[in-house]
Amino acid sequence: MAARSTAPEKRPGFFSQIRTLYTFTAQAYRWLPWALVGILIGGTLLGVAIGALIPPGAIWSIILWGVTGFMFGILAALMSMTRLSTKAMYRKIDGMPGATGYVLSSALGRRWRASEMPVGINPKTQEAVYRAIGRGGIVIVGEGARGRLTRLVNEERGKAQRVASGVPVTVLYVGHGADEVPIGKLAPAIKSLPKKIDRATMAAVIKRMDSVSQSVASLPIPKGIDPQRVRAPRPR
Repeated sequence: MAARSTAPEKRPGFFSQIRTLYTFTAQAYRWLPWALVGILIGGTLLGVAIGALIPPGAIWSIILWGVTGFMFGILAALMSMTRLSTKAMYRKIDGMPGATGYVLSSALGRRWRASEMPVGINPKTQEAVYRAIGRGGIVIVGEGARGRLTRLVNEERGKAQRVASGVPVTVLYVGHGADEVPIGKLAPAIKSLPKKIDRATMAAVIKRMDSVSQSVASLPIPKGIDPQRVRAPRPR
């Protein structure tokens, strides 16, 4: 009987990730190649200028500073491409069902607790409500047509106020209308909320909310987001 292979799955190499990141970003920003070349040339020229201005201005100093400027240009190009890839990802998922859950579960960091699955959903229209809990209190996020979200949001807000009395509850709506938050600004908007509760209270609120949350596993969850397809890969 052949032994079962236990070798771990091989991860993509650094240069493979860079290539994937570049391809993903260039699809959204056609001018990306020229921008990256400009950054590299600008960094190199800046290094050469510094080397020429620093006494004694020897050729070896100019070459050394030119190489240093080129390396800083590479770093700046990678940072710029990573930032642009994040914007491209948000542009791609904007308006897709399930985008809110993807952002909440991947972009809030360790100081917030959120799930990719909604806590309330309209099976017919796919309007959904998501919840995040952190030091800023409880945040309820509505995704879909605002008018049809009223009942779902009110139910979740009422549940939060009953279970976690005294904890501030903030309601946000994802969209581009008045008093709505674009999907690309959702995570920063939540992170910017002032701290209202301590860590012990936060842990207690999470436990209470989890204990009363209705399971939505049997409901038709929006299928619009495939993280493997929309996530902008980052070099490790």
